[in-house]
Amino acid sequence: MTNSLKVAVIGAGVSGLTVARELQRESHQVVVFEKSQRLGGTWVYDPRVEPDQLGSDPNRDVVHGSLHKSLRTNLPRQLMSFTDFKFDEKIYDDPRINPGHEEVLKFLEDFATHFKLTELIRFNTVVTRVEVVDSVITSFVVESETNGVSSVEVFDAVVVCNGHNTQPRIATDIPGIETWSGKQMHSHNYRDSEPFRDQIVVVIGNGPSAIDIPREIAMVAKEVHMSSRSPRSKLGKLEKFDNMWQHSKILKIESDGTMIFQDGFSLKADIILHCTGYKLHFPFLRTNGIVSIHDKRIKHLYKHVFPPQLAPNLSFVGIPEESFTFSIIECQSRWIAQALSQKVSLPSKEEMLFDVEQYYQEIKEKEVPEHRTHYIGFQTSYIEWIFNQTGMVLEQHVKEMCEYFPHCLMTYGVDGYMDAFSQKYGI
Repeated sequence: MTNSLKVAVIGAGVSGLTVARELQRESHQVVVFEKSQRLGGTWVYDPRVEPDQLGSDPNRDVVHGSLHKSLRTNLPRQLMSFTDFKFDEKIYDDPRINPGHEEVLKFLEDFATHFKLTELIRFNTVVTRVEVVDSVITSFVVESETNGVSSVEVFDAVVVCNGHNTQPRIATDIPGIETWSGKQMHSHNYRDSEPFRDQIVVVIGNGPSAIDIPREIAMVAKEVHMSSRSPRSKLGKLEKFDNMWQHSKILKIESDGTMIFQDGFSLKADIILHCTGYKLHFPFLRTNGIVSIHDKRIKHLYKHVFPPQLAPNLSFVGIPEESFTFSIIECQSRWIAQALSQKVSLPSKEEMLFDVEQYYQEIKEKEVPEHRTHYIGFQTSYIEWIFNQTGMVLEQHVKEMCEYFPHCLMTYGVDGYMDAFSQKYGI
């Protein structure tokens, strides 16, 4: 017999919608809390930017969205599907293999309609507190606010799906950067290239935003200089661009504003754009120190999902980065739903803690920095392991595409990997 629980889901983006679908399948009672007026999370474009464009003021007016106007997916739509709801079968207005953000939002809206998820969502509702009721972990107090009216409810379980693309993480360890007099902003507040017209721009970072955005800026800027700590970065002038260069990290900024790079290059810039990622931020969680964050690591999170001391009643979905996000979210969601139904069993608290410590040791030996704890890379072993917990199997053709995708990226680079992928699969 199914163990039906009352479950709070925080956020109605990809993670929140997917876990709501899986919880509903297990006959749990689901309430989804969404602070905005529509579903979609990070895939909802918001033209607004924050007054504090670095996002360093904790009291600023926060804009949730981080999309820039021209953003396209960096994964082919075939790898952004669910097992029973395929993105590549849902072409709307943008048939490209890696469509714009508008197409993804339409797909998510379709997904929510098809599985009758919208009726589970409380829109314009901010969760202000999630607190463990007692040490036995039988329930959680969830306090929320809708249009200025507060309410307090008790839930058997909570799934955190509030995303991790809202609180900017900026480069603060460059000597002289805090007193530099030029303009600084984070990619969270980038919407289009116009503010960079005729400017000399330095872009810090080496993630997806640090690849996509500079190429757009270069169409209007005087010069674009990319700075990365990665030893894999190929230094020098970028092919296909007359005004773009890749440099090593910035060593320091002199008092006259001159930036000195590790590769010996120096310049004076007008704007620094931080494409340096985001912080994990769960201000509503009250767990007596059980859940804590240090340098983008949620401490002791079993398989990036369960805090051992609160499992399975508290869980996180969508934490892994640099990965096949939709597949990971689906397998995590099903695992959580079935763990709450007691259809699958988790290891003991001690076994889960031991597993996490082993993982920490492994990545330390590989010299992976702590802030990359939840970066699992474009590989399928994690997805297959979690699918296996619930008796699911990653479809063979999807697995093959997942394995071919990073090969394309490594072989053909960011400017050619999608063409190679398309030719391989005739799409």
